[in-house]
Amino acid sequence: MSAILRAEGLCKRFGRTDVLRDLALSVDEGSVYGLVGPNGAGKTTTIKILMNIIEASSGRAMVLDEDSRRLGPRHFQQIGYVSENQEMPDWMTVEYLMAYLKPFYPTWDDGRARELLKQFELPTHRKLKHLSHGMRMKAALASSLAYHPQLLVLDEPFTGLDPLVRDEFIEGLIESAQETTMLISSHDLAEIEHFATHIGFLDHARLHFSESLSVLSDRFREIEVTRDAPAPLPVDWPRQWLQPESSGTLVRFVDSQFDRDRTAAEVRRLFGDASRVAATPMSLRAIFVTLARDSRKAATDVHVRA
Repeated sequence: MSAILRAEGLCKRFGRTDVLRDLALSVDEGSVYGLVGPNGAGKTTTIKILMNIIEASSGRAMVLDEDSRRLGPRHFQQIGYVSENQEMPDWMTVEYLMAYLKPFYPTWDDGRARELLKQFELPTHRKLKHLSHGMRMKAALASSLAYHPQLLVLDEPFTGLDPLVRDEFIEGLIESAQETTMLISSHDLAEIEHFATHIGFLDHARLHFSESLSVLSDRFREIEVTRDAPAPLPVDWPRQWLQPESSGTLVRFVDSQFDRDRTAAEVRRLFGDASRVAATPMSLRAIFVTLARDSRKAATDVHVRA
């Protein structure tokens, strides 16, 4: 499977602040890639570099086999872009917006456009400035999907959407996922988990991992160990065991490299007196919170040592 989007060694500095450091990213054709991370992690900066809105300080990115710095009209004919802060011509009606955009996209599909307007229940004769935030986001998505883009980039698209509008928005994405590669930056992890195929975790200007959602889900488990008697945590605590907690006879932690046999053997080695061991699968949100807390703790430790 070929990569429709690649980044190598991307760095971005604003003054003395590193917003991105040595970012390497690959999004395969046909995938739905969720780029997640806390506020200020660099997600929007990454997307703006990929879309040739701002320039990287160093490194390079390729989009549709073209250097992102040279993306132009013929490339954007194949790229859809939807952002939570997207500027739209407020004086236009929804119908006028679709008619205005049509000549710019050779692959514009009138039938698909009508389907999207109907599916999203968009009031075609109402001006964009009179639409709610949710309706404006659906109008932006409809105008991006009407020409069957090869790549769809969405920057925090679910922010501020009520549950019904969010469901309708996601339904439109799922219907188009078979023909369109998607890169989605979002904090709405519960929604992304339903349809993303790959996840990248960005924090403190670095991409900490990038892998398929199935692999990520398989390697994270919340472990609970019940001991026969209270005792301190072992001193040789494995690095892949995160967020250790101990209360009486109960020890709880997250194994970020879970393997049933290896984890069981390590638990036996460290907790020979364990009377019960339970391994529970984790949601994407729970994984994200664990990683964010661990990353914050590591950054604090470095600051304290300095």
